[in-house]
This record gives sequence, structure tokens and C-alpha cells, in this order.
Amino acid sequence: MADDERKRLEDEKKRKQAETDRKRAEVRARLEEASKAKKAKKGFMTPDRKKKLRLLLRKKAAEELKKEQERKAAERRRIIEERCGKPKNVDDASEETVKRVLREYHNRIIALEDQKFDFEYIVKKKDYEISDLNSQVNDLRGKFMKPTLKKVSKYENKFAKLQKKAAEFNFRNQLKQVKKKEFTLEEEDKEPKKSEKAEWQTKK
Repeated sequence: MADDERKRLEDEKKRKQAETDRKRAEVRARLEEASKAKKAKKGFMTPDRKKKLRLLLRKKAAEELKKEQERKAAERRRIIEERCGKPKNVDDASEETVKRVLREYHNRIIALEDQKFDFEYIVKKKDYEISDLNSQVNDLRGKFMKPTLKKVSKYENKFAKLQKKAAEFNFRNQLKQVKKKEFTLEEEDKEPKKSEKAEWQTKK
């Protein structure tokens, strides 16, 4: 009975150990697969592949640019033919034919000038509307356009004051000192001084 119990415990222990080993093996296998996948993903864009990809992108961009240029050139030719008309051969034409062609071109030029004037007016009107809307938006946002101020030197006022003082100083130096006796009258010179007594005061 004791041997059977011991054997059963050993079998149970072996079974648990085998289960643990199996789980560890599964975890190890999953980790290895994840690391392999990560390495494979990381090394997907090799330098050669990057170089080929850049070349393909440049080639595609060049093709798209060429197509865009061709499309613009075709559109330009179409507009020129629509507005100016196809060139006419007048080398062997008669005088009446040449006059008729000239009248047609003259009328076409007048029509184009009218369209040009209309387009310029529309553009100016749109510009004015855009400017007005921008000012309204700035007013709503509370942002006001700063006016362009004239640049003024901050030393200009100081220089002006110094020049004024220098002019006053020179003017004072140029003034001559005036002697008072040159402008006194002879009668004033004959007047007796306060300290001297008059003749009638000395007479008794």
C-alpha cells in the first residue's frame, strides 16, 4: 500500500515536471519566433532596396513632371489658338484677301482688349474684396494692422539742440562790448556829481 502511494506521488511529480517543461518550451518557441519576425521586419529595407526605391520614386516624379509640362503646353497652345486663331498663309493671297485677314485680326485684337479690360477690373474688384474681408477678420480677432511708421533717428533731436546751443554761443562771442561813455550826452557829463555841491549851495 505504501509502495503504491509512493509510486503515485512520483508519477504525479513527473507529470507536473513534464507539464512545466512543455510550457517552458512553448514560451521559448514563441519568443524565438517573435525575435525572428522582428529581425526579418527590421532588415526588410536593405540599402539596395532603399536605393532602388529612391530611383523608382525619382523616375516616377520625372514622368509626372513631364506629363504636367506637356499638359500645360497643350493647354497654352489651345488657348492661343482659341484667342488668336490659326496662322493664315497670305503669301500668294490677293489684296482683298489680305485686307479681309487684317480686318479679322483687327476685330479680334479689339475684342481681346475688351476682355483684358474686363478681366483687370474683375481682378481689382476681387483684390479689394479680399482686402476688405481680411480687415474684417482682423477686427473680429482683435488684431489690428500696424501702420508703417517713418524711421526717425533718435539722435536727431539731440543734434538739433547741440547745434542751437553752438549757434547761440557763437552769437554771444561775436557781440562787442559797448562802452557806456560813448553813448552819453555832453550835458550828462557836465552834471555835478552827488558828492559835489552846486555853486548856489556854497554861496551864503
